[in-house]
Amino acid sequence: MQEKFVPNFSCQFNADPLAFFSFSNQEILSFTMKIRNIQTQKARIDSNIRNAYINFSEMTISVVVVNAEYGGKLIRGYGFCSNGRYAQCQIIKERFLPRIFNSDLSKVLDENGVLDPRKIWQTFMQNEKPGGHGDRAVAAGALDMAFWDVYAKAYQKPLWKILSEQFNDNQFDEQIFVYPGGGYYYPGKGYDGLKDEFKKYQDQGYKVLKMKVGGDSIDEDLRRIEAALSVVGKGENLCVDANARFDLNEALAFADAIQHYNLMWYEEPLDPDDFLSHAILAERYAPSIATGENLFSKHGLQNLLRHGGLRPDRDWIQLDPALSYGLTHYLEIIKLVENFGWSRRRLIPHGGHQLALNIAAGLQTGGSESYPGVFQPFGGFADDYEIVDGFIRPQEQPGLGIEEKSDLFNKIQEVFD
Repeated sequence: MQEKFVPNFSCQFNADPLAFFSFSNQEILSFTMKIRNIQTQKARIDSNIRNAYINFSEMTISVVVVNAEYGGKLIRGYGFCSNGRYAQCQIIKERFLPRIFNSDLSKVLDENGVLDPRKIWQTFMQNEKPGGHGDRAVAAGALDMAFWDVYAKAYQKPLWKILSEQFNDNQFDEQIFVYPGGGYYYPGKGYDGLKDEFKKYQDQGYKVLKMKVGGDSIDEDLRRIEAALSVVGKGENLCVDANARFDLNEALAFADAIQHYNLMWYEEPLDPDDFLSHAILAERYAPSIATGENLFSKHGLQNLLRHGGLRPDRDWIQLDPALSYGLTHYLEIIKLVENFGWSRRRLIPHGGHQLALNIAAGLQTGGSESYPGVFQPFGGFADDYEIVDGFIRPQEQPGLGIEEKSDLFNKIQEVFD
């Protein structure tokens, strides 16, 4: 009998979220997973900061909880979209969830009776036209994340281990390169404030740091870069991010001004869809360029790789799986990159969340962004993670490890209370 969609279900979060981790391998083979409920809500990430383009004081995100039953035990999967694109709960509620609950759920199970996120993705994306990658991609990313969390928990493994076994010939990274997204423009923040922020990141174990540019004059941003360099020591330890603020002439002028620093990368100098301008910039700016966080599909990336002039030996691609139709679609993005002759090591997922970290570990991308100081509690990693010289070990807990970040787990409970 089909499960019925109950949109007003109120989740009970006081149960032990890990109570289901007691199956034997023989038991797993005898179960069939059922969806009990799915709920989505809007959450705020109150951050009084700005980059070159937007202010985050009113930013919202979508949070998703999938409640599933497997062998008489409850499994909860958690998902959310990354910062920067606002909540998309209505798309999830009005389009995606009815398609799931009106389908034959027996057809979205794997050989062990576990809900297969890739089959679920195909189900909720049916009857959607090609193109239009934006808000829909963000909604799909949040929902897909929750189903991958359920899937890994059903197999009692961290998600990165599942990805390693199923999609990467059992290869994985024991240490993942991470860098903090920081250096935002704060009210009243001067050079000393920027230096203090960077010193805190270094105290936390980070080595390569990132700061925002493009929100002030070139001369002022150069002074801010000099302040940052006085802390990080050399250009290869500093990234700058213009958040697609510049037109071509501005991007070229800024590139000329910073070229001698030989920075780790010059991020999002241009609108991500302006492929010709990227190609012109890449001919003139010798050090690394990083971009792609505002492309939301493999189709947009395909055009960037074809026409954007990016160089596979030095440039970086930063699509965010939580904004780009989820991990299910990100697996296709990796295939696309490698078909173009790029190494997956040139991929560093944007977003600074547990999903990106699990992807970096299990699929061996180039690393992961982190948000230790902003977009809390959704930014950053689990409580007991230790960062050493800019590298971090993946979690051992099943799933994404959301429960291991106490402020995030408590926030999710609060959102659905």
